[in-house]
Amino acid sequence: MSETTLTPHPLRKPPEGPVVTVVMDGVGLGEGDHTDAVAQARTPTLDWLRRLPSATTLAAHGTAVGMPSDKDMGNSEVGHNALGAGRIIDQGAKLVEEAIQRGALFEGAVWREAVARVQGSGEPLHFLGLLSDGNVHSHIAHLLAMLERAAADGVKRARVHALLDGRDVPARSALRYAEQLETRLAALRQSGLDYRVASGGGRMLVTMDRYEADWGMVARGWEHHVRGRGRGFPSLRAAISTLYEETGKGDQFLPGFVIHDEAGAPVGPIRDGAAVILFNFRGDRALEISRAFTEGEGFAGFDRGPRPDVLYAGMMQYDGDLKIPPRYLVEPPVIAGSIGERLARAGRRQLAISETHKFGHVTYFWNGNRSEPFDPARETYLEIPSDLEGLELRPWMKAAEITDRLIQALDEAGSAGAAVDMARLNYANGDMVGHTGDLRATIMAVEAVDLCLARLVEDTRRRRGVLLVTADHGNADHMFDRRKDGSLQARTSHSLNPVPLVIYDPREPGGGPALRHVARPGLTNVAATCLELLGFATPEGYRPSLLA
Repeated sequence: MSETTLTPHPLRKPPEGPVVTVVMDGVGLGEGDHTDAVAQARTPTLDWLRRLPSATTLAAHGTAVGMPSDKDMGNSEVGHNALGAGRIIDQGAKLVEEAIQRGALFEGAVWREAVARVQGSGEPLHFLGLLSDGNVHSHIAHLLAMLERAAADGVKRARVHALLDGRDVPARSALRYAEQLETRLAALRQSGLDYRVASGGGRMLVTMDRYEADWGMVARGWEHHVRGRGRGFPSLRAAISTLYEETGKGDQFLPGFVIHDEAGAPVGPIRDGAAVILFNFRGDRALEISRAFTEGEGFAGFDRGPRPDVLYAGMMQYDGDLKIPPRYLVEPPVIAGSIGERLARAGRRQLAISETHKFGHVTYFWNGNRSEPFDPARETYLEIPSDLEGLELRPWMKAAEITDRLIQALDEAGSAGAAVDMARLNYANGDMVGHTGDLRATIMAVEAVDLCLARLVEDTRRRRGVLLVTADHGNADHMFDRRKDGSLQARTSHSLNPVPLVIYDPREPGGGPALRHVARPGLTNVAATCLELLGFATPEGYRPSLLA
């Protein structure tokens, strides 16, 4: 029996209609106070669902989803990996940390090749990535460890291209990380090395686009990092402080900049002979800049001009199917036998839908870091184009359009005699608007999702299907942190709160099935629960179903 085989459940029968799994991105269960946009929102549908006998809570952070510790927030990538895998998989943050602690990263062929490249050329070893300890895309400790090892390995020159977070960490915390980095670089310079910050900018304006939503972000990063073009500052701290005063923005929205020397020249353009390491471990916002460095003449993202001849490596390989990038330092998690793969091998029809902001999450990450369908004839992927700007001005985002298109697609599939067995969708509102720190807009974002849930409840009743509603992590549920002086500070990062799970099944007298007790239920229990709703037994190695 192969690892993707499914066996019928001895007792449970599938519904007449599809099992529809809804991921309310960033909608966790908070304290219910004035910092909690979910609690403040008017959500009659979610409130009704939460009163069903099938309502419970799930762990969506820390070790429950494969992060190094329970102090680590969950995120959309990890959450969708967990939802699709049905098992706890060691995630990028943990894999990189272990590779550094064991020394395996530095003993690997790619690290040695990068060191040899710059030792031979005299060009710097460049480090590009998110300067943060959020542990969602990166961790500053990984960067500092690589700088120290580069110095120990005889690398004379290094440059850091620092992207500013303010999204997975407090909104204006960049100076804290700048202090750590520049203090370490200054100490290395005292030993005779030429180690400096070269460029940077806020993550939502520079370099870290995803899902090809705005290649202009990557183009701006290319100009700053590669060409050394942009507004000049004498130091990273000077750039951040000045841009704070001028823009009033948080870190993620600060414009790009370049560090200049005393003569006014950029200190770190990326030139032929250099080596470049992208130290982000998360894949979605690493793919496009990786393609810019590694793709040949067919690259169409933006006009790169002459592409420097460099050795480029990712912290991990961000897309195993497309081999992006070809060189990487740490092996990514291997997630075989996901629920999507198993259903495809069993001949079941699946549909995945979201807007651009989260489309890759219900496809690539849900499928275990795989871009393409397992069975294109039986899998339908639908992407609703996102608005690129002004989320706090349009907090409803594309929730209504997603709902419209889902219902239409299910109707069309049924009329064609190819009814969908399982659909999955992501409403991005709670997370994307929550990241803006705008409480009023986030309340409206949650309310927009609730309106769409009402439509799905009715559609589930009409089709005699099953509706499973959950979230991948918290965010909108924790909009403020309290400072030491008692004042409130807007929080733009994810929360450590649990997330809801509720199953609406119109066949059940109480509106939903009874649940059984499972020790610390988490996102990884959802896959087996969905399979049992579809009439299949829990596969070996999966976390158990929550159905009694």
